[in-house]
Amino acid sequence: MSADRRAAALRQGVAGREVMVTTPLAHRVSLPVAAKLPTPPRVEFAGVQKIFQQGDRPIVAVEDLSFTVQNEEFVSIIGPSGCGKSTALKLLAGLDRPSRGRILIDGVEVDRPQAKVAFMLQKDLLLPWRTVIGNVTLGLEVQGQPPAARRERAMDLIRKVGLDGFEESYPRQLSGGMRQRVALARTLAVDPEILLLDEPLSALDYQTKLRMEEELVRILSEEHKTVLLITHDIAEAVSVSDKVLVCSTRPGRIKAEHAMPLAKAHSPEAARNNPEFVHYFDLLWKELKSDVAD
Repeated sequence: MSADRRAAALRQGVAGREVMVTTPLAHRVSLPVAAKLPTPPRVEFAGVQKIFQQGDRPIVAVEDLSFTVQNEEFVSIIGPSGCGKSTALKLLAGLDRPSRGRILIDGVEVDRPQAKVAFMLQKDLLLPWRTVIGNVTLGLEVQGQPPAARRERAMDLIRKVGLDGFEESYPRQLSGGMRQRVALARTLAVDPEILLLDEPLSALDYQTKLRMEEELVRILSEEHKTVLLITHDIAEAVSVSDKVLVCSTRPGRIKAEHAMPLAKAHSPEAARNNPEFVHYFDLLWKELKSDVAD
């Protein structure tokens, strides 16, 4: 067998690894090494701008918006009202397109609504003529899943959000906190990989909100979700987040990014009682206050 033929045969057997093949003719054949590419962020905003037209006047909602979210990371965005936080979520969900810049999920540019992304809003938007389980299974029906599979998934989530026994109740029979739990179960039912939360707890009373924070963090951790939360509540951001992004006044851009170490090591309640909590609260408040002063 010739040297070239021997090298070709060995190349087939060790594809993807670098080897030195010595033939009877003392020829050496070097095979390429397959480079390991770095894993892209789960979410990336790169120089994003969004302009809306208000009559003849252009309104720049966000300008040069750039940040990343890693897999299973819980990231909160805080900032003044009208700075483009909700706009950013709509762009990420594929409900609108940026005027400039790129938005990527797992390295792929977003150009349409994504099945792996789900929204949870401030209003629960439950259908009043459907029971709890009927609301939770809505997305699964749209996906065409069979009834037995829909019910099994819905009941599992209803138990997780603490509404076992209320599956046949109607929204009018539930408190505000219970309705938000149904909305969370409905959002999770379709098994999204990325969850967008637009102030989902802001309409609740304080005690209910604290309980829901605990449940939200626990359930999203168990479900291994990547989360982007919009909130005006600094205490909430500190107690539930891995990272907090501070947005400037309109046009919104990220003016600061802070790691939040309390949430991973503790529950939201424990994070609020941690001696370091005040430090992180003050840090974020100074960022926001400086923007208002400007």
